[in-house]
Amino acid sequence: MPDVSIKIDILDQTVKKLESIIDEFDHAVGNSDALEGAIGNPFHRGELRSQADDFEQRWDMKRKDLKDELSKVRDHIKGVVEGFQNWDSETALLFQQK
Repeated sequence: MPDVSIKIDILDQTVKKLESIIDEFDHAVGNSDALEGAIGNPFHRGELRSQADDFEQRWDMKRKDLKDELSKVRDHIKGVVEGFQNWDSETALLFQQK
């Protein structure tokens, strides 16, 4: 069986990046409101704004699904990190007792 090499620092960085992405998804709704406000009604027509609103509504549903899945990945990676850290601590204690 091949050895497994896991760099805990890289996993920690991955967790932080995932948390940043999840946070960005949480705040994206406010960004979409700003977009629609910036579009306004060019030439006194609201089709572009309506299309942007339609896109944002569909994207909001997908964004929530994606955020939920990213949260699961983040939680899994955190569990791996905690598991290895606990194992490392327990193993160190065993060797100190000998």
